Amino acid sequence: MIKTFIIAAISLDGFIAKNAEDTSTSWTSGADKKFFMERTKQSGVVIMGSTTYSTIGRPLKDRLNIVYSSKITNLEGVELTMKKPADLLSDLETRGYKEVAICGGASIYTMFLEANLVDTLYLTIEPKLFGKGVSLLNKLTNVSLTLATTKHLSKDVLLLEYKVDRSHP
Repeated sequence: MIKTFIIAAISLDGFIAKNAEDTSTSWTSGADKKFFMERTKQSGVVIMGSTTYSTIGRPLKDRLNIVYSSKITNLEGVELTMKKPADLLSDLETRGYKEVAICGGASIYTMFLEANLVDTLYLTIEPKLFGKGVSLLNKLTNVSLTLATTKHLSKDVLLLEYKVDRSHP
């Protein structure tokens, strides 16, 4: 069975971006960027929405890049999709992939969580407070998690690894 994980950097008050217009990741630490690069390369596949792709601005090297979009029709080095999450993961599994990174944004995170297809969440807690912004999820979702590990990526940056607990709705 293919494994999936969400990977995100969040402010201490729980936001993945300052607002919908400013989705830049310039506020995240070098330690988070390094972890993101290493962990997503291990998986071999990154799935994201078109806004997240636009923020990155290019396909990520050494990974299959899949972008959910109904507006974009052609991006070099990127597979575009509108498949249901289960169908997409099934297709990737038949192609020999064992693990997938869900890289955002909020609607993509929510879509995969609601489909009950996420095994792990990697959340980098950055020492920033925005007060308001873009939440990790874009609607109310009831998911139980179990903390698996904590790790300091740097003096002030904490990585939390949570397993999705499917035994408790």
